[in-house]
Amino acid sequence: MAAKLSGGGGGKFDLGQNSDMNVTPFVDVMLVLLIIFMVVAPLATVSIRLDLPPATQTPPNPKDKPPTYISILDSNQILVYAGKSAAKPSSLAALVYDLPAALAVANPTNERVFIRADRHVKYRQFMDVINQLQRDGYYKIGLIAENLG
Repeated sequence: MAAKLSGGGGGKFDLGQNSDMNVTPFVDVMLVLLIIFMVVAPLATVSIRLDLPPATQTPPNPKDKPPTYISILDSNQILVYAGKSAAKPSSLAALVYDLPAALAVANPTNERVFIRADRHVKYRQFMDVINQLQRDGYYKIGLIAENLG
């Protein structure tokens, strides 16, 4: 609390009026609210317990057909790999013909197709390939991510 010590008339014990705001109660209330929110915040989070199965690698079945890959290169080139055969160059327009030939099954649209892309491929080019596959009726699309580090 402050007092006026000099200035306009008045007696020796006339201190005048102080118009400064006292912020101490305000700070005390804010600190109490901060502590309350710090205690209540962890209780407000929703958690769901999941019992996930352990990740185990199953041995490959020799009867299974090797997967079909579509690789997208930085140079706007699209390659189709059918199993362990050599890569066949393709394009967006030619995927409708090259993919059924690579899959070599009666109903190729029911087969899973994997896509992998170079690191610096533009997102637009990647999405163009996926959209083309969906227009051609391929909805079972898997994305390949390789751990390079």
